Amino acid sequence: MLAAPAALSAASAPVHSPLIIDVAGTELTAADRRRLADPLVGGVIYFTRNWRDRAQITALSAAIKAVRPDMLICVDHEGGRVQRFRTDGFTVLPPARRFGDCWMDDAEGFGTGAQRAMDVATAAAFVMGAELRACGIDFTFAPVLDLDHGSSGVIGNRAFHRDPRVVATLARCTAHGLRQAGMQHCGKHFPGHGHVQADSHTDFPVDERSLAALLADDAAPYRWLRGMLAAVMPAHVVYPAVDSRPAGFSQRWLQEVLRAQLGFDGAIVSDDLSMEAARRIDGRTVDHAEAAIAALAAGCDLALLCNQSIGDGVPLDAALEGVAAAWRDGRLVGSAESDARRRALLPRDVALPWDALQADRRYRLARSVLSAIG
Repeated sequence: MLAAPAALSAASAPVHSPLIIDVAGTELTAADRRRLADPLVGGVIYFTRNWRDRAQITALSAAIKAVRPDMLICVDHEGGRVQRFRTDGFTVLPPARRFGDCWMDDAEGFGTGAQRAMDVATAAAFVMGAELRACGIDFTFAPVLDLDHGSSGVIGNRAFHRDPRVVATLARCTAHGLRQAGMQHCGKHFPGHGHVQADSHTDFPVDERSLAALLADDAAPYRWLRGMLAAVMPAHVVYPAVDSRPAGFSQRWLQEVLRAQLGFDGAIVSDDLSMEAARRIDGRTVDHAEAAIAALAAGCDLALLCNQSIGDGVPLDAALEGVAAAWRDGRLVGSAESDARRRALLPRDVALPWDALQADRRYRLARSVLSAIG
């Protein structure tokens, strides 16, 4: 097994920690602790395999923070079919489309469907964020800003609606609810994954539309929300009319369009670099380290490496060593601004523990509002 990159001493360590990695199970192993102590690692992402119950996940979060207090503990927890924790008291949350359907149900007239949709989206996000934070989790990759074109199986009911105006409004409500719980948020998958049929987990999606068409439709929520989005996750989709590289590896998309043209100044977090669509760049198959280096060089502040610690963890150790080598030889340069954007995703207040949360007035009210849509 590869050792940790010893050459990254205090004198040569990067000024920011751009990698988000996973851990193998429900407790930290010695290998997990070694990897978390790597100065390149600034975040951890949980999966269902990391969950047994609330007491266990809370203890795991505390153990991670004991290794590094500013570690960003993340999870992909949207509601619907993308919800990692569903038992031991966690509220089972509806998919985003349920809020979009609620928007369209205006039986009482005068926009009451839209108002109810905004109320329940805010309530659901508050419940989600408060429950996660009560278990020591800092951040969730939500909301989905993709439009529901009816063609993407991987997005499907994870999207709020087809209309970008409805998506932007309900996403704003989601962000507000999460912030009420002391948690930041991440809009995904820029500039839009909802139009393509192929699943970037297993295939290489291509969207042939022009930049103007994308900005007017799928990417419109990012323009409208640019001043309040905390983080954005780019899609592993190729838009050949704009760039031959997937958006998450494209300086054109990340620096020229998202940063310069749209004015976004929050954190950019790559999608999972173990996905099939992240393994080919410029027609060449790349390993995890090359994918992480390419994502960071293109403009991502954080690179997400998922499901590589399972078993002997050799792929993850190889990726850490490969990224460390790029830092040592100057192919990657540290960015204090990027690390500031990572740190800005950390909660700034102390979370209510689970038992206190159950008695909290705002939480009980949010649960009541959410229950009204079934």
